[in-house]
Amino acid sequence: PPSIAKPEYWKTGEPRPSTDAIDTKDEAMIEAMRYAGQLARAVLEHGKSLCQAGVTTDHIDATLHDIIVEAGAYPSPLNYRGFPKSICSSVNNVLCHGIPDSRALKDGDIVSLDITVFMNGVHGDTCATFMVGSVDEQGQQLVEVGERCLWTAIQNCGPGVPFSVIPQAIRHSLQNSGFTVCSHFTGHGIGHYFHGAPSIVHAGSSVQPGKMQAGMTFTIEPIIMEKGSGMKILSDKWTAVSLDNGRSSNFEHTLLITKDGVEVLTG
Repeated sequence: PPSIAKPEYWKTGEPRPSTDAIDTKDEAMIEAMRYAGQLARAVLEHGKSLCQAGVTTDHIDATLHDIIVEAGAYPSPLNYRGFPKSICSSVNNVLCHGIPDSRALKDGDIVSLDITVFMNGVHGDTCATFMVGSVDEQGQQLVEVGERCLWTAIQNCGPGVPFSVIPQAIRHSLQNSGFTVCSHFTGHGIGHYFHGAPSIVHAGSSVQPGKMQAGMTFTIEPIIMEKGSGMKILSDKWTAVSLDNGRSSNFEHTLLITKDGVEVLTG
């Protein structure tokens, strides 16, 4: 609808160029991001209720699109660099950026719903992996470990903390699980822009230099893989799948670094 404020890329598909500078948010923007973050979380919770056998990810996308629009927000993924849908839905061996389609979910599937909304000039971004019906023990553990890795990383954040602590915390949380963390995708700065600095690395040694400061906002979103870490992008130029057909889980929150620690804006 014309009354809904839209991000700069809604028509062209091209976001503004990002910079390497990490900005800090003022109180007005922080309050706007709290509101956007809570809306994203509420939409994700509704999405959870739709993850049932026989339901298509197209239906989930259409339903959540309507909820977002009715709330006066814009679904951030829609036409971002040409992405054709309003959410990302990644099932089983899809790591991330899955495009909703006519495939019906089946009992035993695990599905990650990645929700981002644009409201009052800012984005709120969150993701979680949900289990459809009766999931095998390995799949249950993959989901549990994925959520644990995210929260372990979050609990290590705060002012003056090096960004390098994040992959270290995730690696420690993964110990003895038998799973691997994907090194191909990162978290990101967020605000009036969908993606920007800092780049939040979840694995490896090539991390964002510097330390966290009060007022910074960014996402942490590790993808935990059941088997090896190999992946490829399908011909749609979005869908990332594992090379060995292993499943993955993906949990994400938008965070604010405060003077005393960290606030989860999508919690």
